[in-house]
Amino acid sequence: MPKKQVALECICALLILLFLYASVSKFLDFKTFIGQIDNQPLPNSWTPFLVWAIPLLEIGISACLFFEYTRLIGLYASLLIMIVFTIYTGIVLLHFFPYVPCSCGGVIQKLTWGQHLFLNTFYVSLSILGIILQRRIYLNPIQITTKHSLV
Repeated sequence: MPKKQVALECICALLILLFLYASVSKFLDFKTFIGQIDNQPLPNSWTPFLVWAIPLLEIGISACLFFEYTRLIGLYASLLIMIVFTIYTGIVLLHFFPYVPCSCGGVIQKLTWGQHLFLNTFYVSLSILGIILQRRIYLNPIQITTKHSLV
């Protein structure tokens, strides 16, 4: 297997692990997750939608990343969601809100906001690298060489 392919598989595996871990931990402690979303500086009327949409989106992105046919969609989706999470983390760090509890699940909720920013930036970078590799490996046109002989 070429090095680019191995790197792409590792990137996708890391993204899948992140999104599956985050979504499963949210579902395992669903009541806490609902409370955390209710405490966000967003309208509480959004909570019933967000508590299902976020983890299901994370699972959907993982599924897309798993299959080669949908991998590029999954990489773009992971880039988009990680950019949104990173912007949100930056806004928190700039103290735009009076308080913001973390709505991450599992051990990720133990991170400081600075560590969240670093982690998110790392996964944004992985997503970008994954997109570049996926496009180079699978979307480059096949070059056909022909020999022209003079008769």
